[in-house]
Amino acid sequence: MAKKKPIDQNINQESISKRVSGIFDLAKAERSYLILLAILVSIAGFITEYTYAAMWFGFALAAYSAIANDSIQTIGTFIVSNQKTKWYWLWIFIGLIWVITITYSWFVFDGDVSFQLLSTPGLEKAPESFVFLQLAAPIVLLIMTRMRWPVSTTFLLLNVFTYKAGTIVSVMSKSFYGYVLAFVLAILVWYVLERFVKNYLKGEAKPYWMVLQWITSGTLWAIWIMQDAANIAVFLPRQLNLVEFVVYTGVVFFGLGIIFFLKGDKIQDIINEKTNVADVRAATLVDLVYAVILFYFKMYNNVPMSTTWVFIGLLAGREFAIAMGKHGKAKSRGAWLERAFRLAKKDIWKALAGLVVSLILAMVINKGVREEIFAVFNF
Repeated sequence: MAKKKPIDQNINQESISKRVSGIFDLAKAERSYLILLAILVSIAGFITEYTYAAMWFGFALAAYSAIANDSIQTIGTFIVSNQKTKWYWLWIFIGLIWVITITYSWFVFDGDVSFQLLSTPGLEKAPESFVFLQLAAPIVLLIMTRMRWPVSTTFLLLNVFTYKAGTIVSVMSKSFYGYVLAFVLAILVWYVLERFVKNYLKGEAKPYWMVLQWITSGTLWAIWIMQDAANIAVFLPRQLNLVEFVVYTGVVFFGLGIIFFLKGDKIQDIINEKTNVADVRAATLVDLVYAVILFYFKMYNNVPMSTTWVFIGLLAGREFAIAMGKHGKAKSRGAWLERAFRLAKKDIWKALAGLVVSLILAMVINKGVREEIFAVFNF
């Protein structure tokens, strides 16, 4: 008589079967996107040796991937709280702010569209040639964006061009400090505001809240450009002539149109799952606090930083403040705190994954970075 298989073995086989089936189902659902990625990888591999063409190809990929991933920070709340407004009006508003802000940098800083962030030692030299992994970095970012991972575009795009490990450390230090500051400030602000919001901001929002939200969103977007335009411009010369400037500005402008047409696409879910951000009043407060923090860091120094880390710190602190402000039973408050911890942990693990990928790429690509890191650990 044949022996029966252990129950645990049957369960394991069933679990493996479900996972394999899930992978095939996902591949089928994302077939068009996977084909696009394959085409982009093939083009990147072919075009790498042609420096000028590679420069603009890498820029185009970086422009869309960076803004698509970072859209949750700046225009995410704007999109979700203006769902009744036609997408093209939102696009024109945000797009014009992009054009005005980047034109200011180009004029004032003599062709520099990064607000001098790319003058930081280790990033001040424009690439004279490219390797495949530098062009692959924005493709990796596209994949992570599709997976709804809020990764740092600053880490992933700038680190692969930096030739000094010290620059990477400076960017990381400023970004981690930004996370902590945003987390603490968000707790303080929303713990105080929670009772006010609960008691006075009931029912339908007054029309003036929509005006305030557009003003704060526009201001936040302009300040974000001052911080993160460097991530897109890193592929290009450090001073752009008129034609290069028009192409740079136009590509991003129309890329914004695609993002608004897709309503933020997959990564917008990171905003949608947070507490009450569809309310225009809550969205306005999020944008206002975030804009103040980014402006502080822009004035602090010209070292680039990850705005993603600041943003997820802000959202995490806000969720904890809302949970602590609940005045029901202790059990209910515990459930809210558990939810806040779960959301914060999920976002930070995904951001850490992006950081690890960027560090690996930086070490593989840049000999100077690799040698400095090996020297620190005596390899």
